Amino acid sequence: MKKEIGVILEEMNGVFHKMDGGVTDVLLKNLRTDTRIFIVGEGRSGFMAKAFAMRLMHLGLNVYAVGETITPSISKGDLIIAISGSGSTKSVISVAAKGREVGCKVFSLTTNDQSELANVSHEVLVIPAATKNRLEHETKSVQPLSSLFDQCVHVLCDAVCLDYSLTESISHELTYSKHSNVE
Repeated sequence: MKKEIGVILEEMNGVFHKMDGGVTDVLLKNLRTDTRIFIVGEGRSGFMAKAFAMRLMHLGLNVYAVGETITPSISKGDLIIAISGSGSTKSVISVAAKGREVGCKVFSLTTNDQSELANVSHEVLVIPAATKNRLEHETKSVQPLSSLFDQCVHVLCDAVCLDYSLTESISHELTYSKHSNVE
């Protein structure tokens, strides 16, 4: 198993070395505004989106996972973070397009800066990891489907949360106080 873990970490490291770090600064700047945040994704990318939303909630941000029954309507000035490896997931594009139409800032995480999702976004963070489509611009992977993209999204979003918590001096104790206590 150590060999497989090493392969995964090596693949992820290769992706992170190819990324433009400046775009994460733009995302962090958007998180530091007093705005509502809506995060959307489908499939495993949707799980990564919900994990990111959960951690942002623990950090005290006003965040919602699109598709949940308690998610309110979007309005002008909100931030939408859309996650789709291919950038062609119709439901994610639909939310991003609706957000842009309403006057939301749309930030996407995808492998494809020429995708339909990228085209409706204000900011695009390209994560050049392999997806199920195995396109030329994607980093190669021995892992199935979009595992590499989803792993990179998860780690990247955790790094964004870590940066936010350190910069805003948010302690473990404060985040823990927001952790669910009804499970």
